[in-house]
Amino acid sequence: MKREKTRQTTIGNVFIGGQNKVLIQSMCKHKTSDINSVINEINECAKMGADLMRVAVLDEQDALAIKTIVQQSDIPLIADIHFDGRLAIAAMANGVQKIRLNPGNIKDENTIKAVVEAAKKHGVAIRVGANSGSINDEVDILPISLAEKLVLSAQKQIKILEKYNFFEIVVSLKASGIKETIAAYRLASELFPYPLHLGITEAGPKDISLVRSAAGLAPLLLEGIGDTIRISMTGNARDEVLAAKRLLHDCGLFDNYPTLISCPTCGRTQVDVHQLATKIFAYLEERSIPLAVAVMGCVVNGPGEGKSADLGIAGGKGQYVIFKKGQLIKKVSEADAYDTMIKEIESMR
Repeated sequence: MKREKTRQTTIGNVFIGGQNKVLIQSMCKHKTSDINSVINEINECAKMGADLMRVAVLDEQDALAIKTIVQQSDIPLIADIHFDGRLAIAAMANGVQKIRLNPGNIKDENTIKAVVEAAKKHGVAIRVGANSGSINDEVDILPISLAEKLVLSAQKQIKILEKYNFFEIVVSLKASGIKETIAAYRLASELFPYPLHLGITEAGPKDISLVRSAAGLAPLLLEGIGDTIRISMTGNARDEVLAAKRLLHDCGLFDNYPTLISCPTCGRTQVDVHQLATKIFAYLEERSIPLAVAVMGCVVNGPGEGKSADLGIAGGKGQYVIFKKGQLIKKVSEADAYDTMIKEIESMR
């Protein structure tokens, strides 16, 4: 898939933009001054596939905690700053590799200039992070769409950064509505040369966020727009990372990941497809085995519907048939189905 060509920026030892890879990121749910909890959360997410992690910097305690967190984190750290430019400067002095500034919350140009000078000194990238809840006051009163307001808010701050010869920039334009978010990022991809951070803001609890984020981000990713994503959830950061991996994989942008094909079951089903599919996918996912595996509940249609899979299994009354690339290779009992599939998976690694 051809990606939009954006300017490459460095965040610690990670490159963003100017490449095909879309980086995965999440945000810590603990207060940043709770150092041990934050470090554990960051490194757990890193093991699951996160490339970057963001922390909130609410006060001076949080900014000071960054020094220890950076030293013990497996991936680069981003500091989320609102209202107080001094906290951005303190976070950079303590080693954070990127900061996020909200165009609607830090308005004084002298403050922004001081932040830019600190970013240059410490080699830190800046994300201009506009969202629908904090649009620039001058922009918010204009009779234009929300998508245009998001882009114009970001553009105003970008021009200030560029005025002071700062170009290590990442841009985000998040709304909680799907249509507005898609429109904003499409417009931004035409206007800005900088990497784009995709996301739906305030996307809701896990089940709602999964649908809303997939609906909003997949069209952009398939158009080649976006250099990093966060699936925002009211919930666990680890779930955000998993969801991002799954979305990128299904968009053809994350190769080292399994594909599961399983039927929705119906009145013909005489075996426990859900349990078997869940166990097999967990085995594949935990080991990052990039196979396509089908788990089907009907021997009549299963092999045909799952023929695109590397390996598949279809159930009948108390037994299964196993197939490779649609060709039957053996029959097994329901009791032996899981163990036999694992042996076949291991033989194909």
